[in-house]
Amino acid sequence: MNKNILVGQSGGPTAVINASLYGVITEGLAHSDEVHTVYGMLNGIEGFLSGHVVNLSQTLSPEELELLKLTPAAYLGSCRYKLPENLDAPVYSLLFEKFEALEIGCFLYIGGNDSMDTVDKLSRFGALRGSSISFIGVPKTIDNDLPVTDHTPGYGSAAKYVASAVREISLDASVYQQQAVTIIELMGRHAGWVTAASALARKYPGDNPLLIYLPEVPFEMDAFLRDVEQALKRQPNVVVCVSEGIKDQAGRLICEYTSEAQVDTFGHKMLTGCAKLLESYVRNRFGIKVRSVELNVNQRCASLMSSLTDIEEADQSGRQAVTFALSGQTAGMVACRRADTPDGSYRLEYSLTAVSNVCNKEKLFPAEWITGNGSDIGPQFTAYALPLIQGEPVHEMENGLPRYLFLPR
Repeated sequence: MNKNILVGQSGGPTAVINASLYGVITEGLAHSDEVHTVYGMLNGIEGFLSGHVVNLSQTLSPEELELLKLTPAAYLGSCRYKLPENLDAPVYSLLFEKFEALEIGCFLYIGGNDSMDTVDKLSRFGALRGSSISFIGVPKTIDNDLPVTDHTPGYGSAAKYVASAVREISLDASVYQQQAVTIIELMGRHAGWVTAASALARKYPGDNPLLIYLPEVPFEMDAFLRDVEQALKRQPNVVVCVSEGIKDQAGRLICEYTSEAQVDTFGHKMLTGCAKLLESYVRNRFGIKVRSVELNVNQRCASLMSSLTDIEEADQSGRQAVTFALSGQTAGMVACRRADTPDGSYRLEYSLTAVSNVCNKEKLFPAEWITGNGSDIGPQFTAYALPLIQGEPVHEMENGLPRYLFLPR
């Protein structure tokens, strides 16, 4: 009997999350002897529970599929829905009744850490139920904090955007001879991978950003002000990059110095405002011009600045998920590693890792790559990140703007 595929997207979008969806759909259609229909969950597992499903095998033309590949955000919509820890909860039986009604043989979930938690729970309940459904996770996150895999689709494009934006901001900051400090706040709750990408903005050694702070290193305000003072002695215009999740030695978030951060549905603190806070500290200390910049969601949706390498790897991750699922494998996440090539060129190899190795775990930025007493990034990161940001996609344009695909709700 043919297997139907059910695919969903969850968590924060990226510039290439739809490239993974494209990979799932096109690979599923290529296996018409095994796959009858590719269904999409609208707004993830939460929307699926409400009966919101679309037949992706019939609704997208070849032209629309190509547009989908380069469209940012989550075409199917997203959610932040946490399944109960107790597998006896009624929602699991309800989900499997819905899977069976659609004759689902493969459940593929494109997302980050919390999404892998969903894959893990569904696969464990499926095993208890004796289900033959394959549950596979397709990695996605700009944070690059999923363990086991070398990197996650979405990170390369975010890194490319951050490096480009910081380079442009640094050039803008350099036009005046008066002393000034620009503080750029970048995404990164616990892991500093996105903020580290600002180091790629440098045109030469010693270029801006002169200071980079990640959440992996405790942030000390007095040391920060001393760092700024020394940087201002080197040149009049100083650019500083900070992760939104920087915290002090006691574990208190710097953004909480002004007000208590709110929390989302997963209990994660909603971070914002550390750059603005640091702006006031620097202005009060040095009495000079200070500007704070928060790049915010641009880091995850700037498709025009996306990495072609990232797009192709996201596509391949979706395709690999279908291949693994059709072979009967389950309870896994698609992972990649850098292959050893004779000429040292960059190439990935894909495998399936147990999703239990990934969910509820985080891959932090390597401590040995952090230099300058916690205020800079070493050359190991540049060697790691440069291959991920290579290449530029060719977008279809209309009236000077990119054409994107959207699903009317």
